[in-house]
Amino acid sequence: MESSGEMSKEEAAPLLTKSEENNGVTPLEGAFWLELKRVGSMAAPMVAVTVSQYLLQVVSLMMVGHLGILVSFSGVAIASSFAEVTGFSVLLGMAGALETLCGQTYGAEEFRKLGNYTCCAIVTLILVCLPISLVWIFTDKILLLFGQDPEISNVAREYCICLIPSLFGYAVLQSLTRYFQTQSMIFPMVFSSIAVLCLHIPICWVLVFKLGLGHVGAAYAIAISYWLNAIGLGLYMNYSSACEKTKIVFTSNALRNIPEFCRYAIPSGLMFCFEWWSFELLTLLAGLLPNPQLETSVLSVCLNTTTLHYFIPYAVGASASTRVSNELGAGNAKAAQGAVRVVVILGIAEAIIVSTFFICCRHILGYAYSNDKEVIDYVAEMVPLLCVSVTADSLIGALSGIARGGGFQQMGAYVNLGAYYLGGVPMGLLLGFVLKLNAKGLWMGTLTGSILQVIILAIVTVLTDWQKEATKARERIVENSITSHNGFA
Repeated sequence: MESSGEMSKEEAAPLLTKSEENNGVTPLEGAFWLELKRVGSMAAPMVAVTVSQYLLQVVSLMMVGHLGILVSFSGVAIASSFAEVTGFSVLLGMAGALETLCGQTYGAEEFRKLGNYTCCAIVTLILVCLPISLVWIFTDKILLLFGQDPEISNVAREYCICLIPSLFGYAVLQSLTRYFQTQSMIFPMVFSSIAVLCLHIPICWVLVFKLGLGHVGAAYAIAISYWLNAIGLGLYMNYSSACEKTKIVFTSNALRNIPEFCRYAIPSGLMFCFEWWSFELLTLLAGLLPNPQLETSVLSVCLNTTTLHYFIPYAVGASASTRVSNELGAGNAKAAQGAVRVVVILGIAEAIIVSTFFICCRHILGYAYSNDKEVIDYVAEMVPLLCVSVTADSLIGALSGIARGGGFQQMGAYVNLGAYYLGGVPMGLLLGFVLKLNAKGLWMGTLTGSILQVIILAIVTVLTDWQKEATKARERIVENSITSHNGFA
């Protein structure tokens, strides 16, 4: 039986207006369109946030490219990939734990806990940066083990060492990003990210060219920009009345939640990294194929294209995570289910639109990256596979967001490990090397992993008892609130 408080809340916020009733809109249709509006209003600006943050590294790479020193450009390109795999992807994945903890806490209106969890995330991720920094100091030795050129490896080491301050800024930034995201406060992040991107261009130009720091200046520019973004969001949180109830306060009581944060952060990081690392492995394997220059170039085009596209489903997934976690925290199982339906439909629609665009542009897509006719024709042959990848990515983005919102990161980590490393990578090796399908075979193997991931996550989502998950979320929040109060007392 529903409590009178819940009844009054529903009566105070009806799903349908009288005009909708007069137009013959059913309650189910009204709820669908209302949820679609909520998800869409979050997803669109989140695309701007993620793209703006990603472009900081792209701009720095482009600046180094215009130095005209090939060894610097190659070293920075390899260093950027190395930094993503060993550092930024780990922090980005672990920060996903806040989408569960902060989202459900905000839905339950336990506002003080939201700031506490964010405090835990900042401290934990900064600590994680320490071993990553040690790995970056030995970048050249690690790259030499993989047969890289010594001169290029040395440049990569210099770049990664100068990039270490950006690692700590990124840890704070991703924590604050989830803090705002789970409260549906998107526009402070949009303004901050775009403003910093606009500042990053002249800062990078001055450091690289005017001060003559070269590739080292490009790394410093990224660090400055990440910290500017983090400081901007921190100032907004500290002085805005909208954040008064959820303000982050660094106290010993807040840090007691670190073990709980880690229970979600570690599988969340593994869930994200298992998928990301499989695609990086794909590029390494391409170098072992016959005619590696052509095969690697084509795979690079495909990977860059899917990476740029992934910002859209990632933003949809972020919206899904926020909506699902908020509703579970509030104990609204039906609303959480409604959000799941809307997000999956939105993912399917987005996949159809983007795939249609790629099919129509398949003969000119390669020109965006190369003037080589052989590369362009090969890319055109890969487009049908690319469209399947786009469809899989769209659904993965939505379903992964639902998993983070529901707190299923541990299951998601096992799913990604099995899908990519027991299914996708072995299949890619078989098709690419044994059956000699080359780049197509490697891509089909990874695509097999993506499809397996979609199928398993879809089954998990369909079989989830959302009422049970809402009850579990409420019980966990209440239990932690009692423990926190007792500890504080």
